[in-house]
Amino acid sequence: MSCGGQRLARNSTTALLLCSSLVAWATETPLAQAFATAWAHQPEAQSATARREALRAAQDGARRWTPEPPVLETSVSSDRPWRRQGAQSLDIGVAVPLWLPGQRQRSQALADAEAVALESQQRAAQWHLAATLREAWWAWQQARLNLATARDQLDNHQRLATDVRRRVAAGELARADQHQAEGAVAAAQAAVAQAQAELSQRVVPLQGLLGTPPDPALEVQPEPLPETPAADPEGPPALPEDHPALAPWRDQARAAEQAAALIDTESRANPELTVGLQSDRGTRGERYDQRLVLGVRWPFGTGSRHVARQHAAQAEAQQAWAQLEQARLRLLAEREASAQRLAAARAQLAASQTRQQLAQELRSFVEKAFKLGESDLPTRLRAEAESAEATRQHARSRIELAAALSAWRQALGLLPQ
Repeated sequence: MSCGGQRLARNSTTALLLCSSLVAWATETPLAQAFATAWAHQPEAQSATARREALRAAQDGARRWTPEPPVLETSVSSDRPWRRQGAQSLDIGVAVPLWLPGQRQRSQALADAEAVALESQQRAAQWHLAATLREAWWAWQQARLNLATARDQLDNHQRLATDVRRRVAAGELARADQHQAEGAVAAAQAAVAQAQAELSQRVVPLQGLLGTPPDPALEVQPEPLPETPAADPEGPPALPEDHPALAPWRDQARAAEQAAALIDTESRANPELTVGLQSDRGTRGERYDQRLVLGVRWPFGTGSRHVARQHAAQAEAQQAWAQLEQARLRLLAEREASAQRLAAARAQLAASQTRQQLAQELRSFVEKAFKLGESDLPTRLRAEAESAEATRQHARSRIELAAALSAWRQALGLLPQ
């Protein structure tokens, strides 16, 4: 191992961050764990149970034998306030609402469609949250790596400044060299301060999603490669039918169509069947006459109000289908862009790895030459700067590849894993 590689390995934080390989992990990644925490804080997750219960009640209601509960009707009439001859009448009956033709079946279909739409809306909310979390997560990881490499560079410059001070005291180097070395230390300290400030800013969005600051000891662990049929970036654009960004519009359109079909059957209010018992007498002392009463209440049509509801439901369905097509086109473009980003990130990682290896070897050569007095300090500082920049670029490339892979999974509609 070269001297530069040995120094890099001394810093445990940087070694932990930079040596993570981009492979599929058997266990859940920290990003997936963070997603579970963030989702638990979302209003959609907290209200999901109540919404499901409401839809389950609507489904149960659509399966009942009557659209509304029966109604008990009673009335009593008497001549006591006026003639006081004992005339009295008692009416007791039950009014049972009746389903209109086809209304019950279409009510059941609408309730089922709304239940499906709710689940797709929940998945869409998770997918949108995943996009926000992924962006904040990898920005935070990038800031962590920037701070780690800045601290590495500061350590290297401090060691170099110590060596230069010793050699200046021994008369081997001029005091100007000491000034250059200490100036490099000051620049590295400023870079560390800037990296710390950037990291503090990147933590804020994550803290807002998670409720607490993320664990600074988490590894840079990329998500696994997708295993779906449409997961080949080189293949033709394809979107799964259950994509979280498409399914809500499709299910909403189907629910609106079911609502329009239900409104077709509701051109009038529900009729009622009345079954009752009537008991009355003419004067005091007479026997009560008992009669069975059967009746049907059949409302007239609602006219323009029914037509307005029907057109509104049809318009909602048409709008949802149109938004589905727009979402499909937008997602195809995002999928293509994420595939190109992933390919570019892979190429960038390979190039940055070569550059880092060459810069570390050059740094090792210059370091040996400087110790032997065969090279001057400016050359040594340039080699240090090139090695540090190559290390930063390689670290950024690793994070960019992990972020590009997350963006690719996002375009495919996959949640963090």
